[in-house]
Order: sequence, then C-alpha cells, then structure tokens
Amino acid sequence: MGQLLDSIEPLKPLRRGDVVEGVVMRSDPDGILVNIGHKAEGIVPPGEMRSLGSEGLKEINVGDEIVASVVRGETAEGAVILSVDRALGEQGWRALEKALEADEQVKGKILGFNRGGAIVETEGVQGFVPMSQLVSVSRDSVREAMAAHEAGESEGEGSEPSQPEQLETHSDIGKDLNLKVLEVNRGRNRAILSERQAVQEQREEKKALLIKELSVGEVRHGRVTGLSNFGAFVDLGGADGLIHISELSWNTISSLEEVLAVGQEIDVYVLRVDEENRKIGLSLKRLQQEPWETINERYQVGDLVEATVTKVTDFGAFARVEGSVEGLIHISELTPRIINHPRDVVREGDQVKLRILRIEPERRRMGLSLKQVEEEEA
Repeated sequence: MGQLLDSIEPLKPLRRGDVVEGVVMRSDPDGILVNIGHKAEGIVPPGEMRSLGSEGLKEINVGDEIVASVVRGETAEGAVILSVDRALGEQGWRALEKALEADEQVKGKILGFNRGGAIVETEGVQGFVPMSQLVSVSRDSVREAMAAHEAGESEGEGSEPSQPEQLETHSDIGKDLNLKVLEVNRGRNRAILSERQAVQEQREEKKALLIKELSVGEVRHGRVTGLSNFGAFVDLGGADGLIHISELSWNTISSLEEVLAVGQEIDVYVLRVDEENRKIGLSLKRLQQEPWETINERYQVGDLVEATVTKVTDFGAFARVEGSVEGLIHISELTPRIINHPRDVVREGDQVKLRILRIEPERRRMGLSLKQVEEEEA
C-alpha cells in the first residue's frame, strides 16, 4: 500500500490561466459546476460564460465535457473559479499556433482598419493583417476613408483634433478572408497574418492542377492581367501564362498596347507547358494564319508593291512588304548604275516602290526589284 501511494503523483495546484478539461455536474443560469479531477470542483459563474448565450447554455447537459480557463485556483473556501469565455481565447491562440506550425490557412473576419492595416478576428482571437499583406482590400480606399474619418473627428472636436486609432465604418468591414499565420506571440497578445500569402498559395495550387490539365495545341479563354516590355500575362482561371512579345502578332508592333489591354478577355493558343518549372507559354498569333501561308492570295509575280527598307547588307537590302513578309532586293536589282555599296542607293526606313520577281512561300522568301521600276518610269 505504501508503494502504491508513493507511485501516485500529487495533483499540481491550479494556477490562474491554466486551461483544464472537466465534466459538467450541474448546469443552470446561476453557473456551471464542473468536476476537474481535483479535491474541489470548479465553478463557472454567469459572468464567465457569456459566450455560450442562453441557447448554448441550454445545450450543456450533465456529463458533458467542457474546457475552461482557471480564473482563481483553489482557496480555503474551496471551489476553483473557471471561465468558459477565457478558455475560448486560449483555444484560439492554440489553434493559431497549430496553424503556424502546420503551415495551414485560417479564416478571418475584418473588424476594422487603421493606417497600418486591418484588424481581424480569427479563431476567436483579434489579429492584424498589415496593409502590404492585404490583397482583396484597396489601400487607397482605406486611406481615403481614414482621412475622411479623421477630418470628421477633427471638426467635431473643435480646436483639439483627434486621431482615431481604428476605422470601423468601411465597405469591407465584416468581409471574410483566407489567411496564413505569420507570427503568434501569446505573451504580447500579438497575432500577425497575411492574406497575400494565402492567395499566393491558393494560386500555386490552382496552377499546379491547371498545368496537369493543359495540353500543347489547345485553345483556352483567359483575361489579360499585366503587360511588360517582354510580353503579356494572361489568367487562365487561377494560373497565369505568358504571351511573349514575339507571339503576339505576325505583324511588327511597336508596343503591346497596340494589341492588348489589361482586363481584356481573349482566346490563346497553348504553346508550351513546363510542369517542372510551372510555366505556361501562350501565343496569340498562332490563332491566325501566318501571312506566308496565304501570300499567293494577295500577291503575284510582276505586281508593284509599296515597301519599307528594313536592313541594308553588302549583297542588297531587305524590304518589308507587309507585317512579317519581307523580301530581298539583290544588289543587282537595286539600280542599273555601278555602285560601291547598296547604301549608295537606299537606307533603312526608306519607302520604295518595288516589282515582285519571285514568291517562295515554303522558304519564306520573296525576290524584289527596284531597278525594274526605275527603268520603267524612266
């Protein structure tokens, strides 16, 4: 018996802030009596169970398990004072810590704004989303609302303008957000979250699924999300693909804005799918016929055409007839005169009238003559 008694560890005294589990022994509007496994029972007074509400209290029955936080430990008077309301907060902090460790997302609701960002409620805890980590809320609209609110407060205070810490009237108040936990510090009552990381994670997941579904050669519908000096980004429904500037048009373009605009909806040709690097190559011009494929429908040998000189070489000059269709004016077809270099006759950018000598669609070649035109006009 002595050995048995020695093997039993003594119960640790309960301290303020401890979270305990117990079994309900009695439940009524005057409080909840809980068996917490100590010499004395725990009591949840009415003021510490407001979160349950009248309906929630009716659902608690004798024998139910309950989680509560210790408000006051055992005293000479006996009962331990517990709080269901404070335990909810503790559970929330534990849930946030778990989400941080597991790299999981949580749900949050916007309660208000300040100049730094959004105050949100998540898992029963008030957290903060810095403005740089917000995606679905316009920074400018928040700043404008803050400025208007502060101006109104200043006018109301007369000579002592106030600086409100939080804006609680905005169209996004009450909005639900998906969030990633960046930092949890229970001691400082601090929880920092990010909508941007949650959205990025969701997009990466959607992109991985979309890449598996895509096939080279298929046509997809999308929306232009951005323009850069090297191409256009198109959202295909959760993942962006890139139309390189060389795949925008068969014709030469000076700027992307000539062809596309942000927000424009377009059909695109899937050119490449790189599953390993999660990159999608798209094309706009592949949905149109290449000019060389139908060249004979528009031009015939012997036709006179207006063209622009694009390049001058030792053996002649290249001239653009239309879009991507260029032909060669051989040095022998530049002029009947003897010259040292083709540059003695034409320069890049010159507009000239030429005679078509040859058309070779399969080789993407066209022979042109400036000499014949000059001789005919002479």
